[in-house]
Amino acid sequence: MPQTDLLSCISLKERVQHESILIKHLTKEIKKTIIGQTYMIERLLIAVLGGGHILLEGVPGLAKTLAAKTMATAIDATFSRIQFTPDLLPSDITGTTIFSMETNNFIPKKGPIFANFVLADEINRAPEKVQSALLEAMQENQVTIGEYTYKLESPFTVLATQNPVEQHGTYTLPEAQLDRFMLKILIDYPQIDEERLIMRNNLSTRPHNNNAVLTKDKIVDLCKLVKEIYLDEKIESYILNIVFSTRYPDKFGFPQLQNFIKTGVSPRGSINLATAAKACAFLNERDYVIPEDVKEVVADVLRHRISLTYAAEAENLTQDDMLHEIINQIPIP
Repeated sequence: MPQTDLLSCISLKERVQHESILIKHLTKEIKKTIIGQTYMIERLLIAVLGGGHILLEGVPGLAKTLAAKTMATAIDATFSRIQFTPDLLPSDITGTTIFSMETNNFIPKKGPIFANFVLADEINRAPEKVQSALLEAMQENQVTIGEYTYKLESPFTVLATQNPVEQHGTYTLPEAQLDRFMLKILIDYPQIDEERLIMRNNLSTRPHNNNAVLTKDKIVDLCKLVKEIYLDEKIESYILNIVFSTRYPDKFGFPQLQNFIKTGVSPRGSINLATAAKACAFLNERDYVIPEDVKEVVADVLRHRISLTYAAEAENLTQDDMLHEIINQIPIP
């Protein structure tokens, strides 16, 4: 029996339980190199399985770059790293056209954006026009160079690292850029026992090589499977109530937040929250989404899509504070 016919005979629940074993193997392989940081690894998997992009924020030295490279190696995918600096140009990311003496014509020279996993390291070290060079690639999975448009190979994930904006020499990312990241996660220091193991591993003379445990094609198949995860209409309403509470706090029972939220979550946030919840359900070996899946990822999906007023900043309130209050009061289906 052909494989496609065989898969059609297997229930969604069985497929999810079978395929989730592969993700466990992938996680185990990544953890050979990345000590601790379980939260970061899980969120990286959610971004990849959801076909989205992820913004990692934390002080330097927390294995953000290493995690991205390790995941690409474990999936046998192409990887490129772009170090964002103040003198970087948009063409340094997307590519440009060069004159060929052989053809007596201009030909495209593709930039580092043409990879399965693109690490935009310290993305907020470069001005806005350079950051915006990623917009078309992140939204459309394509890049335009001169007169030609090129599709990017799947899977395609941008993993951007960002230092806290209060650090010297950083630029705030434009709202249009932020909205294209499925997740924004905040990374903290490891625990003392974890850092002890990190120190020992780095001082060890034994090499730490990762093996490819999955293929790019398999990741594409898993992304399609995640889309099939069942999302009940009640869960849809739950997601929409959260999102609309950030747009119209007074109409949804949060008048106390009216003076603190300047701009609420965009429709892209609703889509990404539903997608991330499906990926979370898949990681938990379920073929359906429950409210806990939404609550698990809601802060990571929405925190960077909310703009605060000066009144909120004056009271040292954050986007997470707004979301915490909304989640605690909205009825759970």
